[in-house]
Amino acid sequence: MTGTLYPLRFEPIYQYRLWGGRRLEHFLSAPLPAAEPVGEAWLLSDRDDHASRVSSGSLQGMTIAELLARWPQEMLGRLSGHSKRFPLLLKLLDVKQPLSVQVHPSAANGPLIPKGETAKTEAWVVLEGGPDALIFAGLKSSATEENLRRAIRDGTVADQLAPFTPVPGDAVLIRAGTVHSLRDVVVFEVQQNSDVTFRLYDWGHVDPRTSRLRPLQVEDAMACVNFGQGAIRPLISQVEEAQPDLREKLIHCDQFSVTRISGLQPFTVGHVALPRVLVCLAGSGQLIHAGESYPVGKGEVLLLPAAVGECSCEPHGALHMLEIAPPDPSVIS
Repeated sequence: MTGTLYPLRFEPIYQYRLWGGRRLEHFLSAPLPAAEPVGEAWLLSDRDDHASRVSSGSLQGMTIAELLARWPQEMLGRLSGHSKRFPLLLKLLDVKQPLSVQVHPSAANGPLIPKGETAKTEAWVVLEGGPDALIFAGLKSSATEENLRRAIRDGTVADQLAPFTPVPGDAVLIRAGTVHSLRDVVVFEVQQNSDVTFRLYDWGHVDPRTSRLRPLQVEDAMACVNFGQGAIRPLISQVEEAQPDLREKLIHCDQFSVTRISGLQPFTVGHVALPRVLVCLAGSGQLIHAGESYPVGKGEVLLLPAAVGECSCEPHGALHMLEIAPPDPSVIS
């Protein structure tokens, strides 16, 4: 049974967003749809409405949901008794125009979370910034519910937000309850597998498809805001190994972790009891599993099922890769 699975490559799922652009064509090999703003590429999605499909090998065409239904233990390892679907959603975002000012619920906001969804903590790794790049993460120390409500009415919400200018490589953790927005950046995003977002403010955007303003969910959003959190800044990476390749822990929380690996020499990826997801940011190379070679290049995403275990990654020159880990129930339970 375990011999059936292998490093799985998936087709990106492109999403129209009025705030998007066309920059994702520089990060992914799959062509973008017709000339319209593409805001998101869902790299790995176990959602009923958008299910990732394997793009190569003997399992080509199968969705991740079908894989999990057929091989739950082999796919998820120690996670199989805790989750019926893959617990993370991975995306690339091209935010050309400002993203709505929004917030996601925490577990404490259970009544606001639709059935089948969860709380939503997410994180970004900045890949590119334009001349107007800005990240809003958290509120200024002076912000109160009263001030924020007044700012929504007056159209001055930006005055309540805590901004910073991002640079490529920045890692930003947006815990549930954090008010946030972005503009003129391309980021990699990892999040809990939830699609619950409440908009506080939308910068006056009119959707050209409907010629209407998009709806806000101010009351639900206000109920989720963590007013005591304050401003959020990029995380400081933790160097785990410096030789022969650089391995840095960029993000670590109860919901996921992200490690960046950069180098020229072969290195090990994967885990013997849990799945891992690899996202190649730059360069190319190959994964070696069970005597077989699996090429990997810029913009490609591979899921290593738990049954695959550890693999050797052999770079062809300089290679830069993210390795994303879901939560380990033996650690957080």
